[in-house]
Amino acid sequence: MLTDYIPVLIAVVVAVALAGGMVLVSLLLGLIEAKPKRGKVVAYECGNEPIGDARQRFPVKFYAIAMLFIVFDIEVVFFYPWALVRKDLGTLGFWAMAIFLGILAIGYLYLLRTGAFEWEWWEREQPMEELTVIREVTEVLPQTVGVVGAPTGGERS
Repeated sequence: MLTDYIPVLIAVVVAVALAGGMVLVSLLLGLIEAKPKRGKVVAYECGNEPIGDARQRFPVKFYAIAMLFIVFDIEVVFFYPWALVRKDLGTLGFWAMAIFLGILAIGYLYLLRTGAFEWEWWEREQPMEELTVIREVTEVLPQTVGVVGAPTGGERS
């Protein structure tokens, strides 16, 4: 009876051994390069040097738009099962879906009317000084791939 569990025990032992081996190899490789080079510490921004702090606060509007997308996306998922069984549901199913679509359309029109889907709100909410500084920085400083003679972090000293 316990011999039936031998393959499970072997699988558990192999999984633990593989996980432990990977952690051990990672630890040994980490000890080889104890002091990371500059190139490994700098945040990678599409090959450009990052400008400013990456830990800035995002306005709540970004999260609200993401939530609206999820709500409308999930509500659209209800159409597929309804389309498969709409003949079996009869007129009651049709009117239930019509009410559902009506509520969805009213919500969408309300959000459209209140400006919840606008992206230009960010520039309107910024003080004029900050907005001009942001535009000046993007216009004056060209994006460069690399500077000749600057350390990249890969060379040995």
